Amino acid sequence: MKKVLLVTASLVALGAAAPAVAADLAARPYTKAPPVVATIYDWSGFYIGVNGGWGSSRNEWTNTSVFGFGVGEGSHDATGGTVGGQLGYRWQAGNWVFGVEGQGNWADFSGTSISLVDPTFTNRTKIDAFGLITGQVGYAWNNVLLYVKGGAAVTNSKYEGLATGFGIVNDRVEKTRWGGSVGAGVEVAFAPGWSAGVEYNHLFMDTESYTFITPVGGISRIDDIQQDVDLVTVRVNYKFGAGAPLFAKY
Repeated sequence: MKKVLLVTASLVALGAAAPAVAADLAARPYTKAPPVVATIYDWSGFYIGVNGGWGSSRNEWTNTSVFGFGVGEGSHDATGGTVGGQLGYRWQAGNWVFGVEGQGNWADFSGTSISLVDPTFTNRTKIDAFGLITGQVGYAWNNVLLYVKGGAAVTNSKYEGLATGFGIVNDRVEKTRWGGSVGAGVEVAFAPGWSAGVEYNHLFMDTESYTFITPVGGISRIDDIQQDVDLVTVRVNYKFGAGAPLFAKY
């Protein structure tokens, strides 16, 4: 019984002394939490990508050989799909992004209209390829880039006169045309190195004169053809050297 009373008294004395002992201990030093670091996407570097979409070419034909002066044969749109690739380089200064790019596409743009000069002819325009060499200026909000672009454009165009109602080729000419291009786009980086976007371009191909040749090699007619092209494409790019932030933001 004496042992139990002794143990109880000891526990009571220890409980009473504990607050005093705790008060004598030094306070735990304050440690500041590490800052949160937000990385800013860097658009600088070489990139390569693919694109695909839709295009429409407006073509206005004017016959300059039948009556000795220009007579309109009519116009038509050549529309269809396109797929291709691009290769470029961008460098970033603050939020501004500058770049150069080359793009090459296969195309299947085609359209027809009956000639107003000779209704036995149906004029057909086909574009089976085009290319762009452009410079870019853009503004970036972290991983979102809005840009405009402009430069040179080239199309591979085929022009044919078909026998109306039969589809037999009466005369044709195929040429590579050079012109200018302006456009704009938006691109979003969604993973290290990877980005996707949508782009619009308008091609100014001006007016050129063409001499049409028959299947046996004779000259059939001479036409001035004015051409413009509108393009809307979806793009996916991969940027080399991905993952390095432009700067850290605290």
